[in-house]
Amino acid sequence: MKETFYSHGKLLITAEYVVLDSALALAVPTKFGQFLEVEANNSNTISWTSFTNTNEAWFKADFNLNEGQITCHLENDISKNIIKILNAAKTLNPDFLKSDKGFNVSTTLEFPQNWGLGSSSSLLNNVANWANVDAFKLSNLTFGGSGYDIACAQNATPIFYKLKAEKSQIETTLFNPEFKNHLYFVHLNDKQNSRDGIKHYKVQQFNLTETVSKITDITHKISKTEDFATFCELIDAHENIISEITNQEKVKQRLFQDFNGSIKSLGAWGGDFVLVASDTNPTSYFENKGFNTVLSWDEMILE
Repeated sequence: MKETFYSHGKLLITAEYVVLDSALALAVPTKFGQFLEVEANNSNTISWTSFTNTNEAWFKADFNLNEGQITCHLENDISKNIIKILNAAKTLNPDFLKSDKGFNVSTTLEFPQNWGLGSSSSLLNNVANWANVDAFKLSNLTFGGSGYDIACAQNATPIFYKLKAEKSQIETTLFNPEFKNHLYFVHLNDKQNSRDGIKHYKVQQFNLTETVSKITDITHKISKTEDFATFCELIDAHENIISEITNQEKVKQRLFQDFNGSIKSLGAWGGDFVLVASDTNPTSYFENKGFNTVLSWDEMILE
């Protein structure tokens, strides 16, 4: 019997980096996610295939199950990460993969791999569901991070997310502003490694208490405002704060100085998607600069 699991992708609208230090974040699940299909076989082997959003197999390997040990003849970063995830799931649930059965496993992304919408977090949440373990604990045992991406994987609405005393606090919310037809997501043609961004953030020196308070206040205000001009002012203020504490140049200053509108980085700075607030459709502006992936709010966000 085949089991199918599904998890949503994610975007962090506010509190990038500072969410690690208990700032309140606003995060949204995306319409794009990842499937995991599992079917038992009698081979004592996990036959794993990963498909792209265009249904092309981009990874394929067999993982041997020998007396609780998971091994793979193919040694690369992908196979090592899969082994790490499966071993962590076994740590949390010793009965997972304990029988003599093997499995045919397939994963299918609904978005291009370089989009940065949570290929790892959606996989972790799917495996957690398969193994019947806590996805947040599985994340902590493997790739780490704040956990907001796991929360998005599990929810079909926008959320407030706060990490307090290493515990995730999640509150579903409504975030469907009247001006959403002026909001767009533009991909920067690059994928940013969140773990590298976190390392950079952690060595910076700044007033953490004050920063957490300011970002939390902005999160509250962004979630409530129905005024487009105010929204733009708030995301500009957010950019200024994160730029200052991380000593990084704002994406608008770096790439789009002549753009008539507001631009905010989402997640680790330097790649993936940015949020664009514009009075008019900005697609032609970004395409003329070589950024051809421009999605509207309704095309991207699950509501």
